[in-house]
Amino acid sequence: MSAASLEEPSAPFVTKPLTVGIGAVIEGADLGSSDPLLGKALWRALLRWKALFFYDNDIGTEQQIAFARQFGTLEVHPMVPHKDGRPEVALIDHDRDNRGDQNMWHSDGTWRPEPARSSVLRAVEVPAVGGDTLFADMAAVYDGLPGVLKARIENRVALHGLGYLSLAMRKSGKSEDEIRAMHRKYPPSEHPVVRTHPETGRKTLFVNPVFTRSIVGMEPKDSSALLNELCARTSAPEYQCRFRWRKNAIAFWDNRATQHYAVSDYWPQTRRMERVSIAGDRPY
Repeated sequence: MSAASLEEPSAPFVTKPLTVGIGAVIEGADLGSSDPLLGKALWRALLRWKALFFYDNDIGTEQQIAFARQFGTLEVHPMVPHKDGRPEVALIDHDRDNRGDQNMWHSDGTWRPEPARSSVLRAVEVPAVGGDTLFADMAAVYDGLPGVLKARIENRVALHGLGYLSLAMRKSGKSEDEIRAMHRKYPPSEHPVVRTHPETGRKTLFVNPVFTRSIVGMEPKDSSALLNELCARTSAPEYQCRFRWRKNAIAFWDNRATQHYAVSDYWPQTRRMERVSIAGDRPY
Protein backbone atom coordinates (compact mmCIF):
# COMPACT_ATOMS: atom_id res chain seq x y z
CA MET A 1 0.00 0.00 0.00
CA SER A 2 1.52 3.32 -1.01
CA ALA A 3 1.59 6.37 1.24
CA ALA A 4 -0.38 8.33 -1.34
CA SER A 5 -3.24 5.81 -1.18
CA LEU A 6 -3.70 6.64 2.49
CA GLU A 7 -4.78 10.22 1.77
CA GLU A 8 -8.35 11.13 2.73
CA PRO A 9 -9.53 13.79 0.24
CA SER A 10 -12.92 14.26 1.92
CA ALA A 11 -11.67 14.41 5.52
CA PRO A 12 -13.78 16.61 7.86
CA PHE A 13 -10.72 18.69 8.82
CA VAL A 14 -7.81 20.60 7.30
CA THR A 15 -4.42 18.87 7.14
CA LYS A 16 -1.28 21.02 7.18
CA PRO A 17 1.85 18.88 6.72
CA LEU A 18 5.03 19.82 8.56
CA THR A 19 7.25 17.86 6.14
CA VAL A 20 6.76 15.76 3.03
CA GLY A 21 6.89 12.48 4.95
CA ILE A 22 6.03 12.90 8.63
CA GLY A 23 3.91 15.17 10.79
CA ALA A 24 0.78 17.20 10.12
CA VAL A 25 -1.16 19.79 12.08
CA ILE A 26 -4.89 19.03 11.96
CA GLU A 27 -7.29 21.97 12.07
CA GLY A 28 -11.04 21.80 12.57
CA ALA A 29 -11.19 18.45 14.37
CA ASP A 30 -12.93 18.39 17.76
CA LEU A 31 -11.30 15.56 19.70
CA GLY A 32 -14.05 15.78 22.28
CA SER A 33 -16.48 14.56 19.63
CA SER A 34 -17.64 10.96 19.60
CA ASP A 35 -18.20 11.01 15.83
CA PRO A 36 -16.96 7.62 14.50
CA LEU A 37 -16.48 9.05 11.01
CA LEU A 38 -14.06 11.62 12.40
CA GLY A 39 -12.14 8.89 14.21
CA LYS A 40 -11.83 6.81 11.03
CA ALA A 41 -10.64 9.81 9.03
CA LEU A 42 -8.06 10.67 11.68
CA TRP A 43 -6.77 7.09 11.69
CA ARG A 44 -6.31 7.24 7.92
CA ALA A 45 -4.46 10.52 8.33
CA LEU A 46 -2.31 8.97 11.06
CA LEU A 47 -1.27 6.14 8.77
CA ARG A 48 -0.27 8.70 6.14
CA TRP A 49 1.51 11.25 8.34
CA LYS A 50 2.55 9.03 11.28
CA ALA A 51 2.16 11.89 13.79
CA LEU A 52 -0.80 14.26 14.03
CA PHE A 53 -0.88 17.49 16.04
CA PHE A 54 -3.82 19.50 17.32
CA TYR A 55 -3.89 23.00 18.83
CA ASP A 56 -6.62 24.54 20.97
CA ASN A 57 -8.46 21.29 21.77
CA ASP A 58 -9.60 22.12 25.30
CA ILE A 59 -10.57 18.61 26.39
CA GLY A 60 -10.16 16.97 29.79
CA THR A 61 -8.84 13.63 30.93
CA GLU A 62 -12.09 11.75 30.37
CA GLN A 63 -12.44 13.04 26.82
CA GLN A 64 -8.82 12.15 26.11
CA ILE A 65 -9.48 8.60 27.31
CA ALA A 66 -12.65 8.36 25.21
CA PHE A 67 -10.81 9.62 22.13
CA ALA A 68 -7.98 7.11 22.52
CA ARG A 69 -10.37 4.25 23.23
CA GLN A 70 -11.85 4.59 19.73
CA PHE A 71 -8.66 3.04 18.40
CA GLY A 72 -8.26 0.05 20.70
CA THR A 73 -7.68 -1.23 24.22
CA LEU A 74 -5.78 1.16 26.47
CA GLU A 75 -2.52 0.22 28.18
CA VAL A 76 -1.61 0.67 31.81
CA HIS A 77 2.06 1.50 32.32
CA PRO A 78 3.31 -0.34 35.44
CA MET A 79 6.22 2.00 36.19
CA VAL A 80 5.11 5.52 35.29
CA PRO A 81 3.03 7.58 37.77
CA HIS A 82 -0.63 7.64 36.78
CA LYS A 83 -3.57 9.89 37.51
CA ASP A 84 -5.52 9.06 40.65
CA GLY A 85 -8.30 6.64 39.76
CA ARG A 86 -7.21 6.52 36.13
CA PRO A 87 -4.40 4.00 35.67
CA GLU A 88 -4.62 4.40 31.86
CA VAL A 89 -3.40 7.99 32.17
CA ALA A 90 0.37 8.30 32.58
CA LEU A 91 1.57 11.55 34.15
CA ILE A 92 4.72 13.02 32.65
CA ASP A 93 5.59 15.92 34.94
CA HIS A 94 8.83 17.87 35.11
CA ASP A 95 9.75 21.01 37.02
CA ARG A 96 12.59 22.62 38.97
CA ASP A 97 13.00 19.56 41.18
CA ASN A 98 12.50 16.95 38.45
CA ARG A 99 14.34 17.58 35.20
CA GLY A 100 13.01 16.18 31.94
CA ASP A 101 14.49 12.77 31.15
CA GLN A 102 12.76 11.63 27.96
CA ASN A 103 15.43 13.30 25.82
CA MET A 104 16.43 10.12 24.01
CA TRP A 105 15.10 8.65 20.79
CA HIS A 106 12.66 5.85 21.52
CA SER A 107 9.38 4.19 20.67
CA ASP A 108 7.11 3.65 23.67
CA GLY A 109 7.13 0.31 25.41
CA THR A 110 9.28 -1.80 23.12
CA TRP A 111 10.22 -3.79 26.25
CA ARG A 112 6.73 -5.28 26.06
CA PRO A 113 6.03 -8.38 23.93
CA GLU A 114 3.32 -6.27 22.29
CA PRO A 115 4.47 -2.62 22.28
CA ALA A 116 2.04 0.26 22.20
CA ARG A 117 0.33 0.81 18.86
CA SER A 118 -0.14 4.54 19.28
CA SER A 119 -0.17 7.27 21.92
CA VAL A 120 -2.18 10.41 22.67
CA LEU A 121 -0.27 13.08 24.62
CA ARG A 122 -2.05 16.18 25.96
CA ALA A 123 -0.36 19.33 27.23
CA VAL A 124 -1.68 20.41 30.63
CA GLU A 125 1.01 22.99 31.48
CA VAL A 126 3.84 24.02 29.17
CA PRO A 127 6.97 26.14 29.62
CA ALA A 128 7.08 29.63 28.14
CA VAL A 129 9.87 28.46 25.84
CA GLY A 130 11.33 25.05 25.03
CA GLY A 131 9.97 21.57 25.59
CA ASP A 132 9.31 20.67 21.94
CA THR A 133 9.00 17.06 20.81
CA LEU A 134 10.78 15.66 17.75
CA PHE A 135 9.38 12.75 15.75
CA ALA A 136 11.31 10.56 13.32
CA ASP A 137 9.90 8.59 10.38
CA MET A 138 11.37 5.13 10.88
CA ALA A 139 10.21 3.87 7.49
CA ALA A 140 12.18 6.66 5.87
CA VAL A 141 15.16 5.84 8.10
CA TYR A 142 15.01 2.23 6.90
CA ASP A 143 14.61 3.28 3.27
CA GLY A 144 17.70 5.46 3.61
CA LEU A 145 19.98 2.67 4.82
CA PRO A 146 22.70 1.54 2.41
CA GLY A 147 21.96 -1.78 0.73
CA VAL A 148 24.85 -3.49 2.47
CA LEU A 149 23.49 -2.42 5.87
CA LYS A 150 19.99 -3.60 4.98
CA ALA A 151 21.49 -6.97 4.10
CA ARG A 152 23.28 -7.16 7.47
CA ILE A 153 20.09 -6.69 9.45
CA GLU A 154 17.74 -8.74 7.28
CA ASN A 155 15.87 -11.23 9.51
CA ARG A 156 17.87 -10.14 12.57
CA VAL A 157 16.19 -10.06 15.99
CA ALA A 158 16.95 -7.67 18.85
CA LEU A 159 16.44 -7.98 22.60
CA HIS A 160 14.51 -5.15 24.29
CA GLY A 161 14.45 -4.59 28.05
CA LEU A 162 13.33 -2.05 30.63
CA GLY A 163 16.45 0.02 30.03
CA TYR A 164 16.38 3.48 31.52
CA LEU A 165 13.13 2.73 33.35
CA SER A 166 15.33 1.26 36.07
CA LEU A 167 16.73 4.75 36.61
CA ALA A 168 13.24 6.21 36.58
CA MET A 169 12.15 3.72 39.24
CA ARG A 170 15.13 4.62 41.45
CA LYS A 171 14.33 8.29 40.93
CA SER A 172 10.77 7.65 42.13
CA GLY A 173 12.04 5.99 45.32
CA LYS A 174 11.72 2.29 44.41
CA SER A 175 14.08 -0.03 46.29
CA GLU A 176 16.56 -2.30 44.52
CA ASP A 177 14.43 -5.29 45.53
CA GLU A 178 11.38 -3.69 43.95
CA ILE A 179 13.32 -2.93 40.77
CA ARG A 180 14.61 -6.51 40.53
CA ALA A 181 11.06 -7.77 41.03
CA MET A 182 9.88 -5.56 38.18
CA HIS A 183 12.59 -6.97 35.91
CA ARG A 184 11.45 -10.50 36.77
CA LYS A 185 7.84 -9.60 36.07
CA TYR A 186 8.70 -7.97 32.74
CA PRO A 187 11.57 -9.97 31.20
CA PRO A 188 13.21 -8.83 27.94
CA SER A 189 11.29 -9.23 24.69
CA GLU A 190 12.60 -10.15 21.26
CA HIS A 191 11.54 -8.09 18.24
CA PRO A 192 12.68 -7.96 14.62
CA VAL A 193 15.30 -5.31 13.90
CA VAL A 194 13.19 -4.43 10.87
CA ARG A 195 9.47 -4.71 11.47
CA THR A 196 6.67 -4.59 8.91
CA HIS A 197 3.87 -2.13 9.58
CA PRO A 198 0.72 -4.28 9.71
CA GLU A 199 -1.50 -1.67 8.02
CA THR A 200 0.73 0.11 5.49
CA GLY A 201 3.07 -2.78 4.72
CA ARG A 202 6.13 -0.54 4.99
CA LYS A 203 9.33 -1.76 6.60
CA THR A 204 10.52 0.28 9.57
CA LEU A 205 13.74 0.23 11.59
CA PHE A 206 12.72 -0.99 15.05
CA VAL A 207 15.66 -0.50 17.41
CA ASN A 208 16.23 2.38 19.80
CA PRO A 209 18.90 3.42 22.32
CA VAL A 210 16.54 3.40 25.32
CA PHE A 211 15.16 -0.14 25.31
CA THR A 212 17.16 -2.18 22.76
CA ARG A 213 19.88 -4.11 24.59
CA SER A 214 21.50 -6.32 21.98
CA ILE A 215 21.11 -8.11 18.67
CA VAL A 216 20.48 -11.80 19.21
CA GLY A 217 23.26 -14.12 18.03
CA MET A 218 25.96 -11.46 17.73
CA GLU A 219 29.07 -10.99 19.84
CA PRO A 220 28.53 -8.15 22.35
CA LYS A 221 31.11 -5.87 20.72
CA ASP A 222 29.68 -6.39 17.23
CA SER A 223 26.11 -6.04 18.49
CA SER A 224 26.90 -2.77 20.24
CA ALA A 225 28.65 -1.34 17.19
CA LEU A 226 25.79 -2.26 14.87
CA LEU A 227 23.13 -0.87 17.23
CA ASN A 228 25.07 2.38 17.58
CA GLU A 229 25.27 2.68 13.81
CA LEU A 230 21.57 2.00 13.35
CA CYS A 231 20.38 4.26 16.16
CA ALA A 232 22.53 7.13 14.88
CA ARG A 233 20.51 7.12 11.64
CA THR A 234 17.45 8.45 13.48
CA SER A 235 19.20 11.73 14.26
CA ALA A 236 19.24 12.95 10.63
CA PRO A 237 16.95 16.02 10.40
CA GLU A 238 15.70 14.90 6.98
CA TYR A 239 13.69 12.14 8.70
CA GLN A 240 12.17 14.35 11.38
CA CYS A 241 9.50 16.86 12.22
CA ARG A 242 9.31 19.09 15.30
CA PHE A 243 6.20 20.01 17.30
CA ARG A 244 6.01 23.13 19.45
CA TRP A 245 3.63 22.69 22.34
CA ARG A 246 1.00 25.05 23.67
CA LYS A 247 -1.51 24.50 26.45
CA ASN A 248 -4.35 22.26 25.22
CA ALA A 249 -2.22 20.98 22.35
CA ILE A 250 -2.37 17.25 21.61
CA ALA A 251 -0.08 14.88 19.75
CA PHE A 252 -1.29 11.55 18.36
CA TRP A 253 1.39 9.28 16.92
CA ASP A 254 1.92 5.80 15.53
CA ASN A 255 4.55 3.95 17.59
CA ARG A 256 4.95 1.34 14.87
CA ALA A 257 6.18 3.94 12.39
CA THR A 258 7.96 6.54 14.52
CA GLN A 259 10.33 7.33 17.32
CA HIS A 260 10.21 10.50 19.38
CA TYR A 261 12.50 12.69 21.48
CA ALA A 262 11.26 15.12 24.16
CA VAL A 263 13.64 18.07 24.18
CA SER A 264 14.62 18.86 27.77
CA ASP A 265 15.70 22.47 27.24
CA TYR A 266 13.18 24.19 29.52
CA TRP A 267 14.54 23.66 33.06
CA PRO A 268 13.67 25.07 35.61
CA GLN A 269 10.28 25.72 34.02
CA THR A 270 7.36 23.30 34.40
CA ARG A 271 6.06 20.91 31.76
CA ARG A 272 3.07 18.71 32.63
CA MET A 273 1.57 16.21 30.21
CA GLU A 274 -0.99 13.39 30.29
CA ARG A 275 -0.47 10.38 28.02
CA VAL A 276 -2.84 7.61 27.03
CA SER A 277 -1.50 4.71 24.95
CA ILE A 278 -3.34 2.19 22.80
CA ALA A 279 -2.16 -1.42 23.14
CA GLY A 280 -0.48 -2.95 20.12
CA ASP A 281 0.33 -6.38 18.76
CA ARG A 282 3.47 -8.46 18.36
CA PRO A 283 5.87 -6.99 15.79
CA TYR A 284 6.82 -9.09 12.78
